[in-house]
Amino acid sequence: MGRFRREMYEEYAKQHSGELSTDESYNAAYKKVKKIKGFYSHLKVYIIVNIIIIASSLSRNHEVGGIDFSGLTEWHTYSTAFFWGIGLVAHGLSVFSSEWFFGSDWEQRKIQKYMDKESSNKNKWE
Repeated sequence: MGRFRREMYEEYAKQHSGELSTDESYNAAYKKVKKIKGFYSHLKVYIIVNIIIIASSLSRNHEVGGIDFSGLTEWHTYSTAFFWGIGLVAHGLSVFSSEWFFGSDWEQRKIQKYMDKESSNKNKWE
């Protein structure tokens, strides 16, 4: 897997004439893509499992010869989708809006703030 990533990186660097100067930026992009891919896999499994749960709540009524839809009105049919959906939303927020909570320059601003605070405390007693 590592050789493939290195070859992919080198090809990208050739195509973009040095736009990508460090391996760190490729690694950051690779990790972001893996997180997005993980979220979409999670979403796919969520949809498939919940379709199966809802479809299984339908029971065949042998007396009438049709399908009984009474299971669709019960809470337990949708409880898995509801609680799992909360987790899925949290997963989506962690993947797509990480920069919303902590912007790209947030870390730099915090570091600068603590450095300024430290230097002011240091000069306080001099």
